[in-house]
Amino acid sequence: MDTTLTMPILEMRGIVKTFPGVNALDNVNLTVNEGEIHAIVGENGAGKSTLMKVLSGVYPHGTYSGEIHFKGEERRFRDIADSEKLGIIIIHQELALVPLLSIAENIFLGNEPAKNGIINWGESFARTKALLEKVGLKETPSTLITNLGVGKQQLVEIAKALSKEVKLLILDEPTASLNESDSDALLQLLMEFRRQGITSILISHKLNEILKVADRITVLRDGSTVDHLDCQREEINEDRIIRAMVGRELKDRYPKRTPKIGEPIFEVKNWRVFDAIHADKEKIRGVDIHVKKGEVVGIAGLMGAGRTELAMSIFGRAYGQNITGEVKLHGKTVDVSTIQKAMDNGIAYVTEDRKNYGLVLIDDIKRNVTLANLKGVSKNAVIDDGKELAIASKFRRDLNIRCSSVFQQTVNLSGGNQQKVVLSKWLFTEPEILILDEPTRGIDVGAKYEIYSIINSLADAGKGVIVISSEMPELLGISDRIYVMNEGRMVGEMPAKEASQEKIMRAIMKSWED
Repeated sequence: MDTTLTMPILEMRGIVKTFPGVNALDNVNLTVNEGEIHAIVGENGAGKSTLMKVLSGVYPHGTYSGEIHFKGEERRFRDIADSEKLGIIIIHQELALVPLLSIAENIFLGNEPAKNGIINWGESFARTKALLEKVGLKETPSTLITNLGVGKQQLVEIAKALSKEVKLLILDEPTASLNESDSDALLQLLMEFRRQGITSILISHKLNEILKVADRITVLRDGSTVDHLDCQREEINEDRIIRAMVGRELKDRYPKRTPKIGEPIFEVKNWRVFDAIHADKEKIRGVDIHVKKGEVVGIAGLMGAGRTELAMSIFGRAYGQNITGEVKLHGKTVDVSTIQKAMDNGIAYVTEDRKNYGLVLIDDIKRNVTLANLKGVSKNAVIDDGKELAIASKFRRDLNIRCSSVFQQTVNLSGGNQQKVVLSKWLFTEPEILILDEPTRGIDVGAKYEIYSIINSLADAGKGVIVISSEMPELLGISDRIYVMNEGRMVGEMPAKEASQEKIMRAIMKSWED
């Protein structure tokens, strides 16, 4: 599209937002033209989500300085309802749907078609059906959200936005939890919206996706606007964006390492797991894997392949029922029947959902870091505050956790720094086997590099590391060996040097044919 002929729908001028000890936004300027897809990029903590919370009224007028102009008029939003009245709708990375309500109930929740306090279900279902057609969902309006995959739930959120007559759609990391096909479908939908004249703001760390759809890009760094890129007027590539984001060249996405791989230290044999709810449904079907000393082992697979279920079932049977099989450490069978027993035997698991299962968000960094190993900072069941402070401060330095102090609440950290706190928590348990489930999801390229460096240092120290990732380039870049999983089975195994995205997909496709 020719952005020279369009007028700004949104202008944010000189936005400044501070938190105690942190200058989150410092004179940020943003101009979004009507009918375009405008991307906002930056490292974790750059201020992207904070800026959108200012725009949508999460942070109301008076809690920041600067001006917001929407459709040519200055706006002073008191809350989200104020911004939504004008058609500014934000979809957060953590979806705000009620699992046990239907699609129709979720779409019109709080905004139900009703007369005299009685909901008109006929109108609600008819309008829902029309909205689902717009976003390409074939499910019925009565389908429960809990029965939908993450990709379809994301589309329900967009249908909900359309029900509010959206003029400016803001999507914060919309593809972070989606597989490749669902991500492509979502991007195609955004481009269709553009053809219909709907303006979108896209926040994403997946630069390849941004380059597919964005008309213009605003780059934030350390709470300030540092660059504006026009994809219509000049050739923009990922290196150009990264340079603006991090303020330097990032020549290698993956730190170099010379593997020193020893004998097998961890083995899982004939592992079988049945679904946590449906006892007759086998989720993990006779899996055999092993990890050697100093080795980084990747597990590839499409969403729903069973990778997370495998990891959680090994880690103290945190998932599933009727679990059978054998886990060996240094050749000896170990008991992993509870989380505590798995931890006592040197196994740690970093969850893919750091906000719900990895952290106590309302608590500070110090307490989160020591939470999984309180024995390490206590005597006679009494916490040694000085020791706890020293341990947390050490991990803050070693992992470069960017924060005002270790007394800062983890909820106020960026995604990348939250992930480092989760890693610190499990590293403090001194595990021999560390299972990392989507360790860089929703994290920028700079923070990813730091996480990869931590993984390398663990392997160099002789630990065994298992990495589950939906990003195949990531697995190819950091792994020594890769397993391919599909429908609860291991369907391929290859040295990373001999692997490729094509070979991984071929193994998955072949398993379907078999």
